[in-house]
Amino acid sequence: MTSAKRSIASPEIPTVAEAALPGYESISWLGVFAPAGTPREVVAVLNTEIAKILQQPDVKQRLLEQGGEPIGNTQEQFAAVLKSDIAKYSKIMRESGTKAE
Repeated sequence: MTSAKRSIASPEIPTVAEAALPGYESISWLGVFAPAGTPREVVAVLNTEIAKILQQPDVKQRLLEQGGEPIGNTQEQFAAVLKSDIAKYSKIMRESGTKAE
């Protein structure tokens, strides 16, 4: 498990941080994006409806069974995740000498 906390689907499996590398965290996520310039009102409606869908018992259960964790956060919270990940992985690329192709 590369996340900071154990998976709900497999809580018996320790995280990489617990087992070997304290502080290690690498997760994948899925998000919904709209074209630049989409009116905030439209984004707000999409966000509200998607968050509702993610909390429907059957959808939530299906995602949890697959090791996912439905969040449905705000546009601002998602932007903060993006900003953090861009900074994190940019640093890793610079330090490792990796070049985009």
